[in-house]
Parts: sequence; C-alpha cells; structure tokens
Amino acid sequence: MATKTPEQNTKNHQARHLLIGTLMVLVAAVALSSKAIIVKLAYVYPVDATTLIALRLAFSAPFFVALAVWARLSESTPAISKHDAWAIVILGVVGGYAPMWLDFSGLVYVTAGLERIILFLYPTMVVVISAVLFKQRIGRREIFALVASYIGVGLAVGHDFTLLKSGVGDTLLGASLVFASSLVYAGYLVYSGRIIPRIGPASFTAYNMLAATVASGVHFALSQDVSVLFHLPAQVYWLSLLMAVVATVLPAILLSVGIHRIGSSKASLVSSVGPVSTILLAYVFLGEGITWLQIAGTLLVLIGVLAITVNAKKAVEVEAEVI
Repeated sequence: MATKTPEQNTKNHQARHLLIGTLMVLVAAVALSSKAIIVKLAYVYPVDATTLIALRLAFSAPFFVALAVWARLSESTPAISKHDAWAIVILGVVGGYAPMWLDFSGLVYVTAGLERIILFLYPTMVVVISAVLFKQRIGRREIFALVASYIGVGLAVGHDFTLLKSGVGDTLLGASLVFASSLVYAGYLVYSGRIIPRIGPASFTAYNMLAATVASGVHFALSQDVSVLFHLPAQVYWLSLLMAVVATVLPAILLSVGIHRIGSSKASLVSSVGPVSTILLAYVFLGEGITWLQIAGTLLVLIGVLAITVNAKKAVEVEAEVI
C-alpha cells in the first residue's frame, strides 16, 4: 500500500477544511431559512410579532451575553470608544430590532417563500445605498443584477396573488413590510461595516444583539400587558425556543466559522440556497404551493444577487442574519 506524501496529506487536509466549512455555511443557510416557517407555525396561535420577537430574543440573550463576556476577556478584542458604544446601541435598535419587527409583521400577510425572496435582496440594496451615500459607481453587472432581482420579486409577488385568499391589498402590505425590513437591514450593513473593523465582529454582534433585545423588551412592555407573556399556549414557547436556537444562535455560529474557513465569496454562493430551502420547507411544513411564477422569480433573484456577491470587484459580505 502506497504511503501518502506530505503534499498529498496537505491537500487532503485542505479539502476536508473546505468541505467542513461549506457544510457549515449550508447548514446555517437552511437553519436560517426555517425562521419564516417557525413564525408561520407560531401565528396559528394567539400571538403577535412583538411578543414573538420578545420571546425569540429572550431565549437568544444568554448566548449573546456569553459572546460579550468572551470578547471582553479576549486580549485581541479592541477597546470600544464611547462614540462606537452609542453607535452600537443605535444600530441595535434601528438595524437589529426594527428589521426584525417589520419582517415578522409582514409574515402575517405573505407566504414564507416570498418573504425569504424579498429579504434576499439586501445585497442589491447595499449597492444602491453605497452608490447614493458614498458615490460608489454602479456598473453594468450591478444594473443587470438590479433588473433581474426586481423582476424576480415581481414574479414572486404574482405567485402570492394567485395563491393567497387574503387579497391583493394584504399581499402588497406584507411584501412592503418585508421589503422595508430588507432595506433597513441593508442600511444597517453599510454602517456596521464601518464600525466592525474598529471593535471586532464578536463584540459588535454581542452588544448589537443585546441592544436589540432591550429594544424588543421595551417595545413589548409599552405596547402589551406584560402578564400576557406568561399565559401563552405552550406551543408558542417551544416554537420561540426552537427559533432562538435553530434560526438565530446556530446559524450565527456556523456562518461565522464557515466564512472563516472558505471566505465570504464562496459563502455567498453556498448561502444562495436560502430562498430555495425556505420554499421547500414551506411546502413540506406549511403546505404552501409551488408555481412556475415562484420558481422563475426565485431564479431571477438568485441570478441577480449572485451577480453582485460572487466574483464581483467588491463582494458583499455574507452576514449572520437575524431578521
């Protein structure tokens, strides 16, 4: 039996390293896609978006506290200035909690598949926001991506028109809320990208999400009777815990490690499975139909987004989404 050379061992190790990283990003994308499914399942019971988000973030908070402690104890973590601390708090409220609330509110009216397709537009929105605010040039590739993506969303919205019985008005309302969520999240990415290099990704993620958790708690306390939180059906608590673990904490960890192993461009390509997996999960668990309109719309959005995020001059980083 031939003995493997050191070069062969190195290549095999690198191949395993890339394979494990790819699988991590793939699992993260599918896990994140389950969020819309879990929200839809929870809406079967008497619970609204504000309450559901409060539960999701409350169950997720211990992880972010642990991450904050770990980052603070790490010698490589930069110190946080007072200016950056306030910026993190503001971004946590405006870019962390607000998109989540808009997204969950939109899911009342639209299918899980359409929700994920619209949310997946955020890289194209980052390009437009960067062009408007920072005068970054939009080339032919970006124009093609924008046209393809938004035609695709139009087709996906048409799918919901034909499938849902809630009416055109409700579908447009839901799609508008989810679109606003994606737009606010894109703005959040643009500004957070200027802070993260100064304080480190672990500190930013931990404190940003803890700020979002506090904002969620305050919003819930001001808009709801707090006692409601303790009298919900048991299924709502279990679904919220599942969403916190499977659709929040797990993808955050796997995506971060996966990007470190394979890079953001390859991770962007693997993460494009997200809208497709949402559509399939919605078909299996929610009984949502699949039409040619939805398939065509999804493909156009994927083509448009990948035209920007893969092999572009300036790739859009894959983020550990929590919306």
